[in-house]
Amino acid sequence: MAGEYDGYFITFEGPDGSGKSTQSKLLVQYLGGLGYDVMHTFEPGGTKIGEQVRNVLHDMRNTAMQPRAEALGYLMSRAQLMGEKIRPRLAWGGIVVSDRYNDSTLAYQGYGHGLDLDMLRVVCGFATGGLTPDLTLLLDLSVEEGLERRKTGGGEWNRLDAMDVEFHGRVRGGYLEMARQEPDRWVVIDAKASVWELHKAVRVVVQGVLGLGMDVDRMRWEGEGGIIPGNG
Repeated sequence: MAGEYDGYFITFEGPDGSGKSTQSKLLVQYLGGLGYDVMHTFEPGGTKIGEQVRNVLHDMRNTAMQPRAEALGYLMSRAQLMGEKIRPRLAWGGIVVSDRYNDSTLAYQGYGHGLDLDMLRVVCGFATGGLTPDLTLLLDLSVEEGLERRKTGGGEWNRLDAMDVEFHGRVRGGYLEMARQEPDRWVVIDAKASVWELHKAVRVVVQGVLGLGMDVDRMRWEGEGGIIPGNG
């Protein structure tokens, strides 16, 4: 639950291909450049144990995996990440930026697979000790565009990516419904924009909640080199 630690917990959520991984890393780079103690993490994975779980969950050969088993796998990875890295960093007063968290379980295993949402909330709370993000950024993108990005982006194509379009549509709808239910925590950002324009939108939100005053229009995108101060 927010407020039980000195740090700040930001999560990125969204359909596959929406740019969460890129944008979460760019935000960490930006905040680190401003002198903040900031850590990036991701799910499933982020720890040695979590990486082993990730390999099982994403293995294309595991098509017989049941939704309940899938949910518990993600929760195992998350519980390890929470105890090993996230809680200690927040207790220290740092900022944690996570690519996915509990809301992914609700979206994919709940809305997507149809598992009971109330039960999933209970087990998610158990796995994380009830820790709720201070801010959740939902990068929203159409299913078709998201899957096309995944196919052509050169990254990992995993078992969940290969689910049918209807499944991914339910996931996206679930995300939008959760954002509607908790407007104080969620901010929805249109992910159709370029990497740089999307990053500027993310920074506007984060600057607001952290009380930062830097003008995003005085920064410029340097491709793989990242973001440096500039004039346009």
